[in-house]
Amino acid sequence: MADETNTSTTTGGASSGSRSEGSGSPAGSSSRGPRPGGSGGRKFFRRKKVCKFCVEKIDVIQYRDVRLLQQFVAERGKIVPRRLTGVCTTHQRALARAIKQARNIALLPFAARY
Repeated sequence: MADETNTSTTTGGASSGSRSEGSGSPAGSSSRGPRPGGSGGRKFFRRKKVCKFCVEKIDVIQYRDVRLLQQFVAERGKIVPRRLTGVCTTHQRALARAIKQARNIALLPFAARY
C-alpha cells in the first residue's frame, strides 16, 4: 500500500512539473506584442510590377521556349499567378495557354518529382 502511494505521488509530481512547463508557453505567446518602432516607421516601398512581355515587346508567346516558360512555373509545376509575376492580363492568358501546350507535348512537367 505504501508503494501505491509513492507511485501516485511521483506521477502527481511529474504531472505538476509538466503543467508548469505548459503554463510557461502561453505566457511566452502573450509576451508577443507590437514590434518596437513598427507603427511609426517608414512604409516598405514596393516597386510597381511591369509586364515582361510588354516591356520586351513580345507579341506571341511560343510554347517551345521552355526557358521563358519555366520562369512562370513554380517548383511544384503550378502556374505562378500574375499578382506575383507582374504579367498583364492578356499576356497571362497567352502564357497559361503556352504552358499547357508545352505540358501536353512533354516539354514541361505537369507536377514536380517526389
